[in-house]
Amino acid sequence: MRTTVAGLLGAVAVASFGVSQVHGQAAPWTLVPHEVATDLRGAYAVEAADINKDGRIDLIAVAGATRQLVWFENPSWTRHVIAENIQGLINAAAADTDTDGIPEIAVATGFATVPAKSAGIVTVYTHGANVNDPWIGKEIHRAPAAHRLRFIDPEGNGRKWLINAPLAGVEATVPDYKAKNTVYAYNPSDWKPQVVTDAEDGVMHGILATDWDGKGREALLTASFLGVHIHRYTNGKWTRTRLVEGKPAPWPDGGAGEVAAVRTKGGRILATMEAFHGNVAPRPGLEVVTYSGSGDKWGGRTVIDKGLDYGHVLVSVDLDGDGADELVAGYNGKPNGVNVYRRSADGSWSKFVLEENAMPGNGCTVADFNNDKRMDIACTGGTSLKWYENLPAK
Repeated sequence: MRTTVAGLLGAVAVASFGVSQVHGQAAPWTLVPHEVATDLRGAYAVEAADINKDGRIDLIAVAGATRQLVWFENPSWTRHVIAENIQGLINAAAADTDTDGIPEIAVATGFATVPAKSAGIVTVYTHGANVNDPWIGKEIHRAPAAHRLRFIDPEGNGRKWLINAPLAGVEATVPDYKAKNTVYAYNPSDWKPQVVTDAEDGVMHGILATDWDGKGREALLTASFLGVHIHRYTNGKWTRTRLVEGKPAPWPDGGAGEVAAVRTKGGRILATMEAFHGNVAPRPGLEVVTYSGSGDKWGGRTVIDKGLDYGHVLVSVDLDGDGADELVAGYNGKPNGVNVYRRSADGSWSKFVLEENAMPGNGCTVADFNNDKRMDIACTGGTSLKWYENLPAK
């Protein structure tokens, strides 16, 4: 049965753990679900960008079994094919690297969970005369198990670079994935691969581009078996610093799988999903965790929810416009769904169920899709893609 936050007026915020307390409060928003597509076989990820330069944020769907890269035009959500006959499509990222007002779209294809069997093809697609027609693709690199792509502004000058974070190193094998892993960056001036770090080990699942230092340039956060690291580009070189260890458990059950930076009224906190997919083997259940600190010194590990299966996405967003972020967490095991967590002034968290056993939470993104100055959510999983219209509480 699908449960939406819109129907949770008076419902109890359930399953808070650690120092968190249960709050029986209603959410200060109403999230109304809208179906965008129901036939996306292998729906895995979703990206938000204004594709046709009309001032509305569109959606790019990543669904590996469809063998097509498609975008949906807001507000009619008309489907357009960017490219087809794609094998092993796993991720996409969009940014306007040539400053013509229409983003380029980078995709990772040829994916396999065994890195030695993964082509790991990174391709950048550019529009032609009509954005509704198929786009022109240019392969820029091959890195086995290419898995997560994000654009980042590492120099703080508005020029976006592409980040490619493979799932694991080429020599990694199930179940421990023990092997060195490399993160790559590509400057659109030539799209040549640069090494961000080759010191990662095991599975690296979540990455985040964020202005961590508040100086206008973005750093990269990575979540892996080794915990959460920050990577900064300074004076032409990348540096790497560990922020948190993640879940303190023996390999391969420790570390982190997803990471988010969360604004609160008392300052920023760090949020993670731990460990990867809720552990490899065995899987006692994933935890949603927060950390406190500043700069590069973080601690105070606090579990705000646990028992999720196959946690897959974690994003922060200010849904109620109060200047503080909520957390959106998607998970795709049994059970599966999407939760929204809201932090109270005393530091406790409340959980609201957005989807429950109706659509796996494989991928989520946030944007203002209807231009009403309220942030909305879009999520995908199974065969579905939905956006959730954020309206005032009823």
